[in-house]
Amino acid sequence: MKAEHPIHVIKSPVLSEESNLQQSAFGKYVFKVDPRANKNQIRDAIEAQWSGVKVVKVNTMNYDGKIPGRRTSGRPGSRPDWKKAIITLKDGDTIDLI
Repeated sequence: MKAEHPIHVIKSPVLSEESNLQQSAFGKYVFKVDPRANKNQIRDAIEAQWSGVKVVKVNTMNYDGKIPGRRTSGRPGSRPDWKKAIITLKDGDTIDLI
């Protein structure tokens, strides 16, 4: 993936009970990112979008899209593949998501 604008790399934050626990306890933030983005691009996008934060670590996971049941539509298809990134910030740094 070529160097993209940070808006195109970071899709959305993942707001769940587990991500909120990681955020408050360990300073980790969870984002849905472009599947083609690598760790360096994700780090640069986070630091560019939220000035003043320092990313210490980036963990990524790839997820395959689910194939929905055929009972409802009868047509073949699947949900898109996606990538999740867990961002660890330097102590004292925060991101205001809401």
